[in-house]
Amino acid sequence: MADLSVRELPLFPLPDVVLFPSDVLPLHIFESRYRMMLQSVLETDRRFGIVRWDPRSQSMASIGCCAEVIQHQTGDDGRSNIVTLGQQRFRVLNVTRDTPFRSAMVSWIEDDPVEDMASLHTLKESVASALKDVVELTGKLTDSPTALPEDLPDLPRELSFWIGAHLGGPVADQQQELLELTSTRSRLEQEFSMLDETRRQLAARTVLRDTLSSSNSDND
Repeated sequence: MADLSVRELPLFPLPDVVLFPSDVLPLHIFESRYRMMLQSVLETDRRFGIVRWDPRSQSMASIGCCAEVIQHQTGDDGRSNIVTLGQQRFRVLNVTRDTPFRSAMVSWIEDDPVEDMASLHTLKESVASALKDVVELTGKLTDSPTALPEDLPDLPRELSFWIGAHLGGPVADQQQELLELTSTRSRLEQEFSMLDETRRQLAARTVLRDTLSSSNSDND
């Protein structure tokens, strides 16, 4: 019987790009090898793997995320604009070929089962609160009020992936590490630590700005 947890997958290494499950990633396909990859993908199950390429070390991450093509448009020049949706994460087992495009045997990765769901939801609420504060404080400091999307994921695992995908700044440098974690709790704990530190820094800057603004008003 075939092992359904292992399959061959075309790979698209992208410099410093980390795709998370349920995240939307638009791509412009112009290199001939990736045009060939896209054609092959569209003729099969519309799926390929996004893996982070580190231009500094010239190395490819061993864990990536499967992308499904949900929209595509190809011009007369052969270039394509596509929209992909993140699916399952995978581990690269071995590269099966490098030409005309890279492919590898991969195994799917899932988060570990949750033992204490109640405490996980409590942690999720703390993370969501910190996220809301960071967004509001950032908007106040930049004088451009912003709000979180109404469809923000409510489930702990999905929220942890959303934060990994959408929050820049403190999270950006640790996206690959967050993607590779197989514990929802550990991912949320790491995100809470980063968000809480950012919240403290933003709150301090807000107080300083308000104090200076009040001082200047008093001197007028």
